[in-house]
Amino acid sequence: MQCPFCQHPNNRVLESRSAEGGRSIRRRRECLRCDRRFTTYERIEYVPITVIKRSEERELFERSKLLRGVVRACEKTGVSTQVMESLVDDIEAELQQRANREIASIEIGELVLNRLQGINEVAYVRFASVYRQFQGIRDFADTLNQLRDGTQSARASEHTVEESFAVTVSS
Repeated sequence: MQCPFCQHPNNRVLESRSAEGGRSIRRRRECLRCDRRFTTYERIEYVPITVIKRSEERELFERSKLLRGVVRACEKTGVSTQVMESLVDDIEAELQQRANREIASIEIGELVLNRLQGINEVAYVRFASVYRQFQGIRDFADTLNQLRDGTQSARASEHTVEESFAVTVSS
C-alpha cells in the first residue's frame, strides 16, 4: 500500500475496525517515511453489476453514485449518515444477491424510493422528483397525494385490526 502523500510503499497498520456493517475493514495506517496517517478500506470484490440506464446505455454500478443521490435527497432532513449508508448497503447487498448481473436503473430507483418512504417523506419526494423527472407542480402534488393516501390507508387498516380485536375480546 503506497502512502498517498509521498508514495512510499512501506507503512504500518495502527488500527483495524469493521466498517459498513461488517462488509469491509477500515485500517488506519502510518507511513514509515513521512509519518503521515491515512485510512484504507478493504472490501469484498463482488462480480460487477451493470446498470441499464433509460437511454439504454450501460455502466457499472457505483455505490458512491447511489449514496450521493441519497445524501442529496436527505439534506437538511435530519436523516443520519449512518441511516443513509445502511440504506445504500442494503440495496447493494440485494443487487449482489440477484442472479441477473444487469439491472435497470428504474429498478434501483424504486428500491431507493421504497426505503426512503419509511425513513423520511421529504427525502422521498426530493428523490422522486429527480428520479421520476418531475416536470411541474402537478407531479409534486400527485406524489404528495399518493403519500397521503398511503398513510391514510395504513392508518385505516390499523384501526380495522384494532376494531376487530376489540369485537373479538368483547364477544
